[in-house]
Amino acid sequence: MPTRSTDAATWEAALLRLLEDVYTFARCGPRLHEDWAEDVRAVMERSVADPRGWSVMEWQIDKAVRESGYPFHPFHALTAEDLRAGLKSITAGAAVELLASLAQEWFFESNPVRLREDRDMVLADARIVLDRFGPDAAFWTSSDLARTCDAPDFLARDLEGGHPFTGYMMDLGLIAVSADEVGVFWSFNAL
Repeated sequence: MPTRSTDAATWEAALLRLLEDVYTFARCGPRLHEDWAEDVRAVMERSVADPRGWSVMEWQIDKAVRESGYPFHPFHALTAEDLRAGLKSITAGAAVELLASLAQEWFFESNPVRLREDRDMVLADARIVLDRFGPDAAFWTSSDLARTCDAPDFLARDLEGGHPFTGYMMDLGLIAVSADEVGVFWSFNAL
């Protein structure tokens, strides 16, 4: 991964190009606990703001449920232990591929990332987004593909889920953790 040179405008443009057209959740928060999973919980619950004040991405269809007393929605109310149990560590390269793959639809994708003419641009946008977390960042995913390997090829197949963190038919997430920030990037098959 490159060094942390990404600015807000570059990061936000890359995030928008990647995830604007799919049902996703993309938020970052500060590292306030020794246990990164506690910080991820806070981001999922929306109880912390982005430490840099950068944009978030989440569909507003969930807003009414969140405001009616369920701030985790669409996620289940999770403990730090639940998070650690459902996530597997992956390499930085696999994290880039996974984030790029979240740019596609779950089923009947006519042009998955692996076949797109702009594949290199999609991967470059994913690198820009993850560059925020620096070269020493650690990454976790809920994908079943990471159960046996920390560097699965996320672009080789159609988008698949893994350990369920929501009530949707399928969901797939990527967690980025640095010394001072966490990022939560999730895609949902809401059919």
